[in-house]
Amino acid sequence: MEQTLVLIKPDGVKKHLIGEIIKRFESTGLDIRAIKLVRISRSQAEGFYQVHAGMPFFEELVQFMTSGPIIAAVLEGERAIMRVREIMGATDPKKAEKGTIRNDFADSIRYNVIHGSDSKASAEYEIPCFFNRLEIIGIQAG
Repeated sequence: MEQTLVLIKPDGVKKHLIGEIIKRFESTGLDIRAIKLVRISRSQAEGFYQVHAGMPFFEELVQFMTSGPIIAAVLEGERAIMRVREIMGATDPKKAEKGTIRNDFADSIRYNVIHGSDSKASAEYEIPCFFNRLEIIGIQAG
């Protein structure tokens, strides 16, 4: 089983899309192992998006991600990273396939409603930014 991080960004929370987005993941058999509503600080956003530091859009991204609450969730399932990325759709909602989250709900590349880890290495870095091991619930035997 593979785990991945999903963030419903401030625009998704503001548009009241939390339930719809979670439903799309659960309906494909992905399991929620942790979930919470949080508001991240500037330093947290800068650390989380450090891979984009120095890029022209970095400051706007940090401002956007700190502009309101977000939902952070750990999803688990077979090929979870790839499946989440398929359900989300391309970063540019104009290029996202019909029926994907970004095609249905995103306004632009910048305001694209959702984030998902893009690789196993990213998931391993990103999950601990929002959850400690005790907050991630595993499947109980029996």
